Amino acid sequence: MPSPRLPRSQPPRTRARRRFGVALTAALALLAAVGGTGGTGAAASPRQQDAAGLREVMFVGNNWDGTADVIESRGEFRRVGRVNVIPDREERLREIHLDPIKLAFFLGVRNGPGEGHDQFVDDMYATPDGTAMVVSRPSFADVVSVDLRTGRINWRFPVAGYRSDHMAVSPDGTRVAVSASTANTVHVLDIVTGRQLGSFKTGDKPHENVFTSDGLLWNMSIGEVTTALDAPWLDWTKGDRKITVVDASTFRTVRVIDMRQRLDAFGRGDLSDAVRPLVLTPDEKKLYFQVSFLNGFLEYDIAADRITRLKNLPGNPATDPDRTTWVNDSRHHGLSISPDGSKLCVAGTMDDYATVVDRATLQEGPLVEVSKPYWATVSGDGRSCVVSESGSDRVTAIDFATGKRVATVDVGDHPQRVRLAHVPADWTGPTAG
Repeated sequence: MPSPRLPRSQPPRTRARRRFGVALTAALALLAAVGGTGGTGAAASPRQQDAAGLREVMFVGNNWDGTADVIESRGEFRRVGRVNVIPDREERLREIHLDPIKLAFFLGVRNGPGEGHDQFVDDMYATPDGTAMVVSRPSFADVVSVDLRTGRINWRFPVAGYRSDHMAVSPDGTRVAVSASTANTVHVLDIVTGRQLGSFKTGDKPHENVFTSDGLLWNMSIGEVTTALDAPWLDWTKGDRKITVVDASTFRTVRVIDMRQRLDAFGRGDLSDAVRPLVLTPDEKKLYFQVSFLNGFLEYDIAADRITRLKNLPGNPATDPDRTTWVNDSRHHGLSISPDGSKLCVAGTMDDYATVVDRATLQEGPLVEVSKPYWATVSGDGRSCVVSESGSDRVTAIDFATGKRVATVDVGDHPQRVRLAHVPADWTGPTAG
């Protein structure tokens, strides 16, 4: 298939990466002065019959403006409401500016992973009764529950360290896991009360979390992705990257997977071992994952403990070959799988396209032009892959069967995570906040 000839959606932000290096250096110097850095896939699928009085929707986190759009989960994907997830913004900013260490990290997040913007919403889920949205807020280093009727905060949990990241919800919908990326920790919280139920340590910079049906919780640590040390021979500078698998009840580690060893055994020692988005097959026997800098993905057999296939996807001729210009080391960032496990949907972030891939043959379908897609999920009816277009502030649905675009809806500034959820059937937006 010929390479896509797509226009670039946004100029690279290399200056932002360099500013982050300065901010991080300042933060580390401050920490040294005070003596340390201490600090306090198979997730549940809402694609089931709606409970009485609830409506299935999708939450879209608009990272840079601190809102979450609520859109229909199928059909035209029409927007039905918007939630302000930072109603306490002024209070949080006052706290940050009174603490020089917090301020240094706040500015580091802005000028590094935020590409010059504050990161106000990374991930979000609904409570089982659909009355609240639980949100991780990287720049505020916390998780909050926002009442969907009033827009007010029900509870707030400050994570360890100085930045919160990806979350996952347990199969029964009652617990939420959140990565505290600067503290190498995952917290598991009661989704209704915000009370911590447990925590566990990870590799450097924990990122993606996935609960599995066998009572385990997987965490993928990605190491440092904001430095300009992106040449393959400098990969060792990125830190300790590994998959940590824990018992989801006791939080004790049951398995650690070092993808460096598996990649070397597969003959691809040149690839990064920073595991980015991943999905499991419906039977949870195989895992598909993206890694830093790769335009494509890999297949991993869990029982055999080995990588079995690699899929290289086309590069966009307009993509800058300089790896230091790729956002947070992402070439492709976003992966979902159809409910029957036959199709994969890939967000080709820096190549400005999304495509559906046949899982049996690994043959890609049409390259659908989208602007810096940063996440992929599955619609409520299971027919479409839904990708966030962070470069054009839209969400686009692509039909799994045809690989073609079926809907596009405008959302807020810099959409990233998209999650299925439930809200009250008559909900149209908060009345306050």
